[in-house]
Amino acid sequence: MKKLKSFYHGHRFPAAVTSCAVRWYFRFQLSLRDIEELLFERGVIVTYETIRCWCDKFGKGFAHRVKAARRKPGSTWHLDEMFITLRGESYLLWRAVDEHGAELDVLVQKRRDKAAAKRFFKRVLRSNPMPRKIVTDQLRSYPAAKAEIPELAHVKHVFVKGAARLNDRAENSHQPTRERERRMRGFRDPKRTQKFLSCFGPIRQHFALKRHLLRASLYRKQLAARFKAWRELTESTQNPSIAF
Repeated sequence: MKKLKSFYHGHRFPAAVTSCAVRWYFRFQLSLRDIEELLFERGVIVTYETIRCWCDKFGKGFAHRVKAARRKPGSTWHLDEMFITLRGESYLLWRAVDEHGAELDVLVQKRRDKAAAKRFFKRVLRSNPMPRKIVTDQLRSYPAAKAEIPELAHVKHVFVKGAARLNDRAENSHQPTRERERRMRGFRDPKRTQKFLSCFGPIRQHFALKRHLLRASLYRKQLAARFKAWRELTESTQNPSIAF
């Protein structure tokens, strides 16, 4: 039987170092140079451009594995869109989350019309089970697009007033993106923004436990389980503290 190549085949640094650098970048508000400095402190000499390559190469795969391993998404979709500026041009970031706040998908698009809404509905459907209910604001593009998708024809559609901020799940899910946008001094290229945000959401949420709802002992126990799962998903069985 042919032996499969390692996930990190051709890389000279240990898997624990590479996966840790990628996790830091998508989990915390750190720049590539910040991570370069943190690794240097631990005796790992690597340039920020190499870290960028690691994030580009492994980020998508890690995010996909994390999404596949998490619990089944809820049956209610909360959809919302927010404006972002890329090199002086306005774009829409479409986001879907379930009733637990878990991100289902994101999509950067130029427009806010029926075609854009339809494209986003189909994207979310490809990677998630059929919803029981959809919650959106009163943007007319949503019902117009939903009417043209047979799979969603009989799905309940609930509208909320955007001014009342009643669609809290979707509204709150934008906050980490806004914080990261400010830290990065704005997004620039649409394709790179799409690639980054597709990895950012799942990886960040894998570790972002609801600390205020957990006792300290339970929080540490669950966080340790998340770290163990991360090492298994990224094929990095060695603890980073040993690798450095």
